[in-house]
Amino acid sequence: MGSSVTTAEGAERDEADDVRRFWERLGLPGLVDVHTHFMPERVLKKVWEYFDGLGALTGGVEWPITYRAEERERVGLLREFGARAFTAMVYPHKPGMAEWLNQWAVDFARRTPDCLHTATLFPEPGVAAYVRKAVDEGARVFKAHVQVGAYDPADELLDPAWGLLAEAEIPVVIHCGSGPAPGKHTGPEPVGRVLARHPRLRLVFAHMGMPEYEDFLGLAERYGEVRLDTTMAFTDFSERLAPFPRRALPRLADLGDRVLLGTDFPNIPYPYVHQLHALERMGLGDDWLRAVCHDNGARLFGL
Repeated sequence: MGSSVTTAEGAERDEADDVRRFWERLGLPGLVDVHTHFMPERVLKKVWEYFDGLGALTGGVEWPITYRAEERERVGLLREFGARAFTAMVYPHKPGMAEWLNQWAVDFARRTPDCLHTATLFPEPGVAAYVRKAVDEGARVFKAHVQVGAYDPADELLDPAWGLLAEAEIPVVIHCGSGPAPGKHTGPEPVGRVLARHPRLRLVFAHMGMPEYEDFLGLAERYGEVRLDTTMAFTDFSERLAPFPRRALPRLADLGDRVLLGTDFPNIPYPYVHQLHALERMGLGDDWLRAVCHDNGARLFGL
């Protein structure tokens, strides 16, 4: 037993060294990762069960969880990687769940000061009140998951909450692309209606809007407060399923001040460092990498 534990610890140290070499070469003080998941343990285990069974649902696409560990170990590993700030992306799949998740997130933020206090929302009566409460309690970023929640982001019930978040200038990381499987309200059109009503809303399109990359780049080009996160984009895993169109690379370069590092840690089927190397091999240069991996997030959150 002792030798296997030592081997695992040694592998983690090796990977942490690889990650740190990446950002040290760029002259950065660390990383800002806007898309990491921490949530109540029983909820996270349900998420892991979903990914464990994904092969049967997708005809063979296996999704092993690379960082299946206790919360304290996962937090410690991100710190070893050099993440100056990260998030606790929580999201509900039914009414009555968001407010409970927000209260859990308050406690997590208090005991984890390098985590950006994260909150969530759902189209339901009272959503504006609990979003206001979360803002008053110090929430710095929100998570919306249109696919899992199976709701229209332009639902009128959410309109006051979107207005409140736009006024407060609080970013919302929103999974609204149609990957890994399309939903009734995924894609650029529903979220485009939200932005038409709230053009100053700081939406951050998770996964670069995968697989509708170019449509979501278009929304970012149209709305100056819109951003995109890199979560899983450009990795070997995603390039097999939904490759980023190389013709769009110049547009991605032009939006370099509004692209943010996201990884989906711990729920990824490959090592954390692979996301960083995948960004590097896009060939957009060290200035772009510095902005994406640290500077844009540091500026957005006032680090």
